[in-house]
Amino acid sequence: MDLRFRRLSPLTRGALHLLLLARLVLPSHTESMPGFIKSPDDQTGISGGVASFVCQAVGEPKPRITWMKKGKKVSSQRFEVIEFDDGSGSVLRIQPLRTHRDEAIYECTATNSVGEINTSAKLTVLEGKNCLTKAPRGPLPSPPWQLKGFSCSCDPVLPSH
Repeated sequence: MDLRFRRLSPLTRGALHLLLLARLVLPSHTESMPGFIKSPDDQTGISGGVASFVCQAVGEPKPRITWMKKGKKVSSQRFEVIEFDDGSGSVLRIQPLRTHRDEAIYECTATNSVGEINTSAKLTVLEGKNCLTKAPRGPLPSPPWQLKGFSCSCDPVLPSH
């Protein structure tokens, strides 16, 4: 590269030459692959309950998070994706859990222009039992008792005063 500067001192010409060369050759920022700073954890939930997975990544440019289940992007009224940190973080919330339908491996993918990385977590859904968790006012029922056709057996623990 041959740059010519007129009416500038040799020192100023040299400094400008280096500055222009640095701007042309060196990028203004370094791009990097995404890297996870928070990966989702395996979970066990109860049918009818809620499960939430959290995933967050860093990289340059800032990565975007997507969620997959069985190779397809998650989409349903029961799946809620909440983004944070301009999309580089995401919470996948599933409610209400369904035993066979939701039990799967959920994959979090972080993508930017440099590349993509994946991590996953397993959701196990147990069949829920309808059980009375709060005693009604009045005398406590004696376990076991029936509630909506399910037999419940609990040891009541009363708070000490």
